[in-house]
Amino acid sequence: MSITKESELEGMKKVSEAVALTLKEMRNYVKPGMTTKELDDYGAKILDNLGAKPAPSLTYGFPGTTCISVNNEVAHGIPSHKTVLQSGDLINIDVSAELNGYWADNGGSFVLDEDIYQHQELVQASKRILKKAIDQIKGGVKIADIGKLIETEAKKSGYKVIRNLTGHGVGRSLHEEPQEIANYYDRYNTTRFRKNSVVAVETFISTHSTMADTQSDGWTLLGNKGGYVAQHEHTIVVTADKPIILTEMNGIW
Repeated sequence: MSITKESELEGMKKVSEAVALTLKEMRNYVKPGMTTKELDDYGAKILDNLGAKPAPSLTYGFPGTTCISVNNEVAHGIPSHKTVLQSGDLINIDVSAELNGYWADNGGSFVLDEDIYQHQELVQASKRILKKAIDQIKGGVKIADIGKLIETEAKKSGYKVIRNLTGHGVGRSLHEEPQEIANYYDRYNTTRFRKNSVVAVETFISTHSTMADTQSDGWTLLGNKGGYVAQHEHTIVVTADKPIILTEMNGIW
């Protein structure tokens, strides 16, 4: 969507605060021994208390309130009573929701408890690269150039990017134009970021894989060459200068 009046910006701020708070509280709540279904149920209560509706189920019929991906899962992990979280797990929580006709998207990977398997370096690279990418976004900047930046920074850190998962426009629905804000340089994409537009920018930084494949459950994505992936995502408003990061909470990434 494009912000044309103050009420639209306020609407986007409210839904963005809802998803950001839910993500933050879920991260604070999770502990070893908990199932991903328990964690998802907790997130569902927070969104409900805020008057927000979960976007994945609302839009696509996803069997959960949030997407919770664990270890080798790249994205769209289904919350389950069978998945018991353990210390050292690499966890990704992706929270998206609708509130009063506005939609926002926020996600982040983190290591649960102790960094037993040395995933923290990957997590930090994903955060750092997303922040650098967002800092460069303003009206008129080519979307492909941001993809190039993300890919270049990932390679510098010894990582790859997932090429078939991308950021996207958001605001009046979960996925809008631009449909693809890729993590790599797509020379065929000549689209530029538009001032006052709302987009969800996300990194998919990978140790081995470059593509994500859908599994037999129809949702869960795994890397084509194995390994691990860290993802971070923020909903932003593009301006003539530095963007407004709607899902940032007290400087927390």
